[in-house]
Amino acid sequence: MSINRNLLNIIIILCVCLNLGCNEGAQEKERKEVEFHTIQVSSLFPSSLSSCVLSPRASKTKSSLHVTHRHGTCSRLNNGKATSPDHINILKLDQARVNSIHSKLSKKLGTDRVRESQSTDLPAKDGSTFGSGNYVVTVGIGTPKHDLSLIFDTGSDLTWTQCEPCVKTCYSQKEPIFNPSSSSSYYNVSCSSAACGSLSSATGNAGSCSASTCVYGIQYGDQSFSVGFLAKEKFTLTSSDVFDGVYFGCGEDNQGLFKGVAGLLGLGRDNLSFPSQTATAYNKVFSYCLPSSASYTGHLTFGSAGISRSVKFTPISTITEGTSFYGLDIVGITVGGQKLAIPSTVFSTPGALIDSGTVITRLPPKAYAALRNAFKAKMSKYPTTSAVSILDTCFDLSGYKTVTIPKVSFSFSGGAAVELGSKGIFYAFKISQVCLAFAGNSDDSNAAIFGNVQQQTLEVVYDGAGGRVGFAPNGCS
Repeated sequence: MSINRNLLNIIIILCVCLNLGCNEGAQEKERKEVEFHTIQVSSLFPSSLSSCVLSPRASKTKSSLHVTHRHGTCSRLNNGKATSPDHINILKLDQARVNSIHSKLSKKLGTDRVRESQSTDLPAKDGSTFGSGNYVVTVGIGTPKHDLSLIFDTGSDLTWTQCEPCVKTCYSQKEPIFNPSSSSSYYNVSCSSAACGSLSSATGNAGSCSASTCVYGIQYGDQSFSVGFLAKEKFTLTSSDVFDGVYFGCGEDNQGLFKGVAGLLGLGRDNLSFPSQTATAYNKVFSYCLPSSASYTGHLTFGSAGISRSVKFTPISTITEGTSFYGLDIVGITVGGQKLAIPSTVFSTPGALIDSGTVITRLPPKAYAALRNAFKAKMSKYPTTSAVSILDTCFDLSGYKTVTIPKVSFSFSGGAAVELGSKGIFYAFKISQVCLAFAGNSDDSNAAIFGNVQQQTLEVVYDGAGGRVGFAPNGCS
């Protein structure tokens, strides 16, 4: 009897231990899912899909445009064939844009230290221009309308397109250059108008006169430029979203690395920006999702229709007052479930902003060092390899089919916590050189910039009237 009782006790103990082991295994699995992404290595590279997968959001929402990757199969510029981007040049141009943003902020502050309804969707495509990894939408201009591919840019205000006649030079673009003489709704703006007088804040250059007609000029960080007439014209986003008398630049002398696009759609905060000019319809609200693959489209949507209920908002910070930019207050970064020990002043002293045209997120030197060290520690089982350009933390993933990478999330003021998608962490050159897609600024006083690699697949909402920016996951679906 006592033997049986002992056996019974042993069996009970074994069952309890086994059950605890199962629970511990389940808890460990759950912890990994919370703190890490497990991804296919092949997903880091362009898809072999020859067809284009359209964003449901852009297809279904009234005021929405498809956004496409400049080098992908979805782009009108590539005839359905993906092109190979020059990554080194993209990063070089990206640094030029970042330098230009930092310079603008310093000049605005007069110091080298930076302080603290309805909807319309446009599909976005990733283009290569004055920044580097920019995204493209198609907009109808004129009467009858001419569909033109424009880079959309939250860091610029004036919308412009190349125009005939090209008085000096026009770069090569895919679609026919817009000819204002063929449009019944086009007219030039007088140089005595208020709009001409406001060019200085929108472009950094005062308007000038040519036979009483207003002339604009705008130059970008990589020395690309556009010069021409300030004009008013009909803009068609969708069949139901048509705007008469939109101010834009009709550029007759244009040079730069715009690679086939017709011009630029300015989504900044100045009075001449497209959101400001369409404020009566959309109340300065727009949102987008940048596609993570060149075989998919995202969306650019004007107005509040279709915005996810799960969007978490953060106030637009004062760092960018009086500029085109949308400022953010970063208050923390978490890597693999571990909140990094970064003093709050590291972020608050230089401030931060979000930019659709900057590719790689820039962080203050101390914040970047903390992020890099924590990420490398959690990736210690994968072999490292040499740095590329501005990216100094790279891995050789040859021989791996899947990898487990730590999740990265940003905390912003107002309680908004944003977990980056799995595509928002790496920048892949080749399988033997996959790099952490963050870089440190050269100086503690330079603003942090939340770039477009990190924004991929997120729904990013700009509420200009409400003075806030919001984020939600799975924004392209």
